[in-house]
Amino acid sequence: MASVHDSLYFNPMLTNGVVHANVFGVRDWVTPHKMALLVLLSELGRAGPQLGLLERRRLNRLLLPLLQGPDMALSRLRKAIEECCPQLAGSVHIRLKLMAEGELKDMEQFFDDLSDSFSGTEPEVHKTSVVGLFLRHMILAYNKLSFSQVYKLYTALQQYFQKDEKKDGADENEMELTNPEELDGKMEKEELDGPLREEEIACSGPLSQKQAEYFLSQQASLLKNDETKALAPASLQKELNNLLKFNPDFAEAHYLSYLNNLRVQDVFSSTHSLLHYFDRLILTGAESKSNGDEGYGRSLRYAALNLAALHCRFGHYQQAELALQEAIRIAQESNDHVCLQHCLVRALYVFFPSSQYLASLGIQSLVQQRAFAGKAANKLMDALKDSDLLHWKHSLSELIDISIAQKTAIWRLYGRSTMALQQAQTLLSMNSLEAVNVGVQQNNTESFAVVLCHLAELHAEQGYFAAASEILKHLKERFPPNSQHAQLWMLFDQKIQFERAMNDGRYHVADSLVAGITALNSIEGVYRKAIVLKAQNQMSEAHKLLQKLLIHCQKIKNTEMVIRVLLSIAELYWRSSCHTIALPVLLQALALAREYSLQYLASETVLNLAFSQLILGIPEQALNILHMAIEPVLAHGAVLDKGCAMFLVAKCQVASAASYTPQKKIEALESAILNLNEAKTYFAKVDCKEQLRDVLYFQARLFHTLGKTQERNKCAMLFRQLHQELPAHGVPLINAFK
Repeated sequence: MASVHDSLYFNPMLTNGVVHANVFGVRDWVTPHKMALLVLLSELGRAGPQLGLLERRRLNRLLLPLLQGPDMALSRLRKAIEECCPQLAGSVHIRLKLMAEGELKDMEQFFDDLSDSFSGTEPEVHKTSVVGLFLRHMILAYNKLSFSQVYKLYTALQQYFQKDEKKDGADENEMELTNPEELDGKMEKEELDGPLREEEIACSGPLSQKQAEYFLSQQASLLKNDETKALAPASLQKELNNLLKFNPDFAEAHYLSYLNNLRVQDVFSSTHSLLHYFDRLILTGAESKSNGDEGYGRSLRYAALNLAALHCRFGHYQQAELALQEAIRIAQESNDHVCLQHCLVRALYVFFPSSQYLASLGIQSLVQQRAFAGKAANKLMDALKDSDLLHWKHSLSELIDISIAQKTAIWRLYGRSTMALQQAQTLLSMNSLEAVNVGVQQNNTESFAVVLCHLAELHAEQGYFAAASEILKHLKERFPPNSQHAQLWMLFDQKIQFERAMNDGRYHVADSLVAGITALNSIEGVYRKAIVLKAQNQMSEAHKLLQKLLIHCQKIKNTEMVIRVLLSIAELYWRSSCHTIALPVLLQALALAREYSLQYLASETVLNLAFSQLILGIPEQALNILHMAIEPVLAHGAVLDKGCAMFLVAKCQVASAASYTPQKKIEALESAILNLNEAKTYFAKVDCKEQLRDVLYFQARLFHTLGKTQERNKCAMLFRQLHQELPAHGVPLINAFK
């Protein structure tokens, strides 16, 4: 069962997507872009009543991202203003042109005039407003400049304006060669108020304190809510390195670097950035200022706790245990009950200071453990139901999503695919309770990734491969390969391709997929390799691999895989004609499946036991126990398993008919033919050609016995076509259940 908690860490940067940054150390400075904004504010004040209500509203909405964001090219700024008010855009351009093509005293006079905005009984701008604070910062920064710095600023303004003029000339030449409709289409695609583009970040130069805070908060929010719209990992890391070049002690930049490195599964860099974050947090004294004398110790214990969570994410459980012990020791010394409660949920989940949140996480963690321990499904669902009531009451949407995803995985573990499908559809049809920015995808979380992966696998199991492909396509778009949850859909995609290749008899293709599965999940990879070897009749190699895997899975208590390995070992014994040796192995698998409430695996094991009894010559007993197992398989099983079950019923019916009276024998054979038709339908749905060939062979023999020549010839012809396409591997028909 896939975990839905691995990526939820204690994130001191994020509170509703807002970064609480330390003092950046670099004050605001005047740049040509900010001078253009000052001109915009000045012209906006002059225009006053001439602007319509709609235009003023658009301009007000535009101002905040312009004041907070990084510097941008003048052409892009003009285009943004033109979309709100074309007349004002022209005024700004003219005013900038006069200043850039004039003299230095014109720029001096412009800054002197800015102070007039605050004068009078009813000033144009209030000093404490967002615009007022921006104007005051810029006036103060300009007044602190030396003469040489003022001259450099004026030169930069001229270059800033000249670049725009050159771009306009190039655009005019291009317009002469370009269809106007195509040009309009290109312009519509540019998003002025969307996330920052990589080329803008790269060209903007050093960021001021406010720009850095805005950049970090925006990227952190996107990484949480919609990773696809955040900067690419390499570009984001480059920008963070630039920030840290100007201020190596900027702790929040180190933390965002840690989150960014997690996206690409870089364990060394993520550990490095996490340790630097807490080191800088202590060195700058930010924790001590906000938490008193306790700040230093708090940073240390939460550093250890986050380090434990990081090691758990990458599967380094011994290192995680050591870090967790350190966090517990420091928390006990400081009498920090909240930190201790974090430790009790094993540092695997998101950490918030709310006791309600932590209690809910504890319940979900306990349910997951009890599911693997084989507790009854009704008790687990009751526990989740009680916690869900609190989640809905307090609108904890993240925990609601995790709970539903966990129910989906639990029902899958217990073999109830219908219930799993229902839970998956419930989560997908829900609207998130968290408010996110416009244009940011909702529910771009691990919970949704888990549910969508299960949904894709459920569709593939029922033979709806086109639908499964569409779901995987959506997963690839929603969680790109460099995102932190991409490994989930990568593994499911490889597994679905593997099953299709095995069904189609393309074992070389299946073998080539094993390496990819192993890279994502070593246990699954080894198991699939053994399956391929078994299909290729390399019995001794498959047996050695399965025995090693069995010992490993028993050691780590992976009961589900232990049962699957035991079933595969039993099949190897059948193929080697060691039928009696297979029985104890199957009984061991059945005992484990019932002990851990894995109903579907228990039903599959009973089918294997029925097949063993058929081989040992007691088909009547096999038919009796088949009735115990076939109903759950037909209700919740994969199409392939349904086909195998119906095929087995037909075999047992034919074997039992040998001792019947002639009339009763004919009825039994006709009933077997009907079951074979049903099995054939199932196998055709998943394109399982080898099983189809076996069914056709069996039907041809039965029709021959019943004297139905025409039906026999038809089955024989279809069998011959498949037999030529898929030559036999020398294994008798009766020695294979699946």
